[in-house]
Amino acid sequence: MSGLPPGPRLPKALQAIGWVKRPLPFLEKCQRRYGDTFTLRMLHWGTWVVLSDPEDIKSVFTAGDAVGVDVANPLLWPILGPRSVMLLEEPRHMTRRKLMLPPFHGERMQRDAETMAEVARQEVRAWPTGEPFEMWPRMQAVTQEVVVRAVFGHEEEEGLERVRRQLTSLTEWMNDSRNLNMLATFGPGAVVRSRGFKEAMRPVEQAVLDEVYKRRAEGADGREDIVSMLAHARYEDGSPMSDRELRDELVTLLTDGPTSASLARVFERLLRHPEKLARVRDAVASGEDDAYIDAVIKETLRLCAPVPVVVRRLLKPMRLGGHMLPAGTTVAPCIHLVHRREDVYPHPRSFMPERFLEQPPGTYTWIPFGGGTRRCLAARYAELEMARVLRTVLAEVDLKPVDSRPEGVGRGGIAFSPDQNGLVVAEPRAQRPRQERELWEPVPT
Repeated sequence: MSGLPPGPRLPKALQAIGWVKRPLPFLEKCQRRYGDTFTLRMLHWGTWVVLSDPEDIKSVFTAGDAVGVDVANPLLWPILGPRSVMLLEEPRHMTRRKLMLPPFHGERMQRDAETMAEVARQEVRAWPTGEPFEMWPRMQAVTQEVVVRAVFGHEEEEGLERVRRQLTSLTEWMNDSRNLNMLATFGPGAVVRSRGFKEAMRPVEQAVLDEVYKRRAEGADGREDIVSMLAHARYEDGSPMSDRELRDELVTLLTDGPTSASLARVFERLLRHPEKLARVRDAVASGEDDAYIDAVIKETLRLCAPVPVVVRRLLKPMRLGGHMLPAGTTVAPCIHLVHRREDVYPHPRSFMPERFLEQPPGTYTWIPFGGGTRRCLAARYAELEMARVLRTVLAEVDLKPVDSRPEGVGRGGIAFSPDQNGLVVAEPRAQRPRQERELWEPVPT
């Protein structure tokens, strides 16, 4: 069959509001009505063919140069920049990816694990006790500090404090509900053209480039932070990365959202399932059972993926969902819907970490980091950070939910989070054994 698959007949403006205001129920309702493949036509966002059949998703993720990405991300490119590795077309994408990959694998990543736990421990010891507070902002503080230290190093605290303040201002602007309302009404272009966005982003960009210029002037002195590494990196032809390329890559790294949102959701899920929380506490106390902690993280990312879709643009015609889609079609492999397929995940709405002890996640059915050659290059880094922070927090404090009812879904600037920001109460752990107090130290993964 040629042409686009069916989809809702609502006016484009109403479909855009559904996508921005209540995206997950909107997607689920469309799937129930139209099946695994349907078309959304949204004001400001364009026309998307949403995919939730694993075979269709595999076809897109393995299509190579038949699928592009750059113009299919109307909100991301103005924030991250058109030269970000996330938005480059092939072959430039793979060339840049090779330059960006080393910090997120191997020995360097294991060294950063110490920083992750140390930062989390310092943050936890500043938390209020006996009174409610929001977990998501606290997790943002942890992940932001970790990435600032990884990107800029530890040596110049004055410079780091400047970056922290500017990143906090940018994060607050992106999470402001008024700006999300602007997104719903006027689309992503209006948000990034706004004066407020420019005033929040400009200092971050300047701080990043100031550090680049400083590292270039200092020369390659053996520093191992990411700014130094990229400032002196060379492509195969010997040319360096341009200032604009460096700006886009470093801002991409610094504008964290998914990891902190997922961490907040890990605690929200565990606190609603005491028996699973007890098992994680046993793993923390023993320093073992990394497999169960890993399963908890994977199940949280399945059930509460921080981003519900990835978007790609077909550069060649492709048959998907029984339809021959023309070149130029924007397709959206739907993380949220494929993660809720009952034929893949029995009882898909239940929080069941044990399912990942019984079988590993599927390449095209567990896709919180995307897939194919464009799978998030920091995926392993993010999972490691979540595990280290989870262990450290539970070794330091006892947590209780403010409300036993599950929290719904809230939308931040980039990632989805608990709609009450993960409201909890913390109490010090009484007479923790020495082994448990020292669990901030690296453990095998």
